[in-house]
Amino acid sequence: MNKKYKVATLGCRTNQYESLAYQNQLKAAGYVEAKDGQEADLCIVNTCTVTQSADSHSRNKIRKLRKQNPKAKIAVTGCMVEESKNKLMKIKEADFVVSNKSKDQLLSQIFPEEKFAEFALNEVDSQTRAFIKIQDGCNSFCSYCIIPYVRGKSRSKTVDEIVREVTNVVASGTKEIVLTGINIGDFDGGDSKNPVRLSELIAKIEPIDGLERIRISSIDPDEVDDDLIWAINNCSKLCPSMHIVLQSGSNFMLKRMNRKYTRQMFYDTIDRLRGISKDFTFTTDIIVGFPGERPSDFEETLAVMKEVKFVKVHMFPYSRRARTKAADFTDQISDEVKSFRKNEVLRLSEKYSYEYRDKCVGERYSVLTESSQEDKITFGHTPNFIKVKIPGAKHAPNQILHVEITANEPDGLVGKVVNETH
Repeated sequence: MNKKYKVATLGCRTNQYESLAYQNQLKAAGYVEAKDGQEADLCIVNTCTVTQSADSHSRNKIRKLRKQNPKAKIAVTGCMVEESKNKLMKIKEADFVVSNKSKDQLLSQIFPEEKFAEFALNEVDSQTRAFIKIQDGCNSFCSYCIIPYVRGKSRSKTVDEIVREVTNVVASGTKEIVLTGINIGDFDGGDSKNPVRLSELIAKIEPIDGLERIRISSIDPDEVDDDLIWAINNCSKLCPSMHIVLQSGSNFMLKRMNRKYTRQMFYDTIDRLRGISKDFTFTTDIIVGFPGERPSDFEETLAVMKEVKFVKVHMFPYSRRARTKAADFTDQISDEVKSFRKNEVLRLSEKYSYEYRDKCVGERYSVLTESSQEDKITFGHTPNFIKVKIPGAKHAPNQILHVEITANEPDGLVGKVVNETH
């Protein structure tokens, strides 16, 4: 009987990529994924430590898997491990604790007698969207962020490695890829002396047969340079939507956060991208309650939200992280103020996203289908990353449909199929 596994993933898209790489390795070795209610022989928990809440969720997941799978080997890796390795081992929550720098050797450390495939994606079960890690680590050392300490310095994959991985994933049926990493603006192709630019990588990926859509993951506004603008303008497969990191609309706060741009630089980047396409949309990250954030600073953040009308905002109340510069700031913000600002950002985020989507009603978009419900409702996303619900028919995933938008609802757009393409 085949051995069973479970992989639990917390945190960022880079973690999602790495967890899928474990699944690819395990499947190639004859393992099968444990279904709901089945006990696994091996459980891998890929943790996150970006906030105190992430730590808590990671620890709870480890305990839950230990309780549900008492005979399994429990392996814990990811960013929380770098902060809590000794504690994890002491309280016996995990059988194996593997650091981020050894993440790609996790299975070989657990089963040294077995041989495993390369730690990479060869196929993606969803066959719709795949995250492709092109870079890891970060050199920025923002004053609030623990990630450079737990992920290490920036390092990139080579172009050949990435092209090979994308080719394999697309050959398995995937139509859309997302280039991701901890800070993909640092991508250099693995050669800092003769760096390969992100725009050059895109040019190498675009011709791959079967690939329909390319997305760029989170990037800072100062890293959207002339070459990348040119690539976005000239690569037909690049989607008109980007996650441009804001964090705060206040120049005073951006400086305290040790960010490398100003509010005006952020606006200039948005304007340049919107000049490429009127349909260009943006998602972003915002931190509220950072030490020293005055009401006027917070209002400046809300003003940027109103101006840009992000289709989605990832909102983080500031979380104090040991070893970071901001942890020693004396002007910490109370939990009550953080909670108020958090709720205000979430409320206005929904409002402005809804206002943006209103402009889409009556327009036609291509929609890549992702999932269906039994009551004949299909879900997918437009190229500019707006969720669309298509009622009245159950379409198979991984199809591109031409859809006319008929309504705007609180959770996304509603549309009807005009004709199917492929």
